[in-house]
Amino acid sequence: MKINIKATNLELTPELGDYLGERIAHFDKLFSGKPDSEPLLQVELARENRHHKQGVIFRAEYNLHVDGKQFRAVATEVDIRAAIDLARDELTREVKSDKQKRVTLVRRGARRVKDFLRGFYKR
Repeated sequence: MKINIKATNLELTPELGDYLGERIAHFDKLFSGKPDSEPLLQVELARENRHHKQGVIFRAEYNLHVDGKQFRAVATEVDIRAAIDLARDELTREVKSDKQKRVTLVRRGARRVKDFLRGFYKR
């Protein structure tokens, strides 16, 4: 898996980098069964404080490109770690939903073939 990390308006400290690395490792497990595809994960961590009256707001954005498909998740929170976790959970949900849709489509097609063959051999 190729990973690009970008930090906007904040410094990517080693502690934050380690935390992000632990969270990104989750995606390696999702795509470990696909040796032919090389997923590209783009992560952007940002501090947005120009238009907020009180406090600092952090944003975590994930863009995942795999097998010609794109998945995107964005989360904004008061804590950067919470934003990283929320965006990761949203991206995981999108990837699993796409996988479930593909499995359902294959099963539906197999069911139709089976029903057709039952009707063909039934007398």
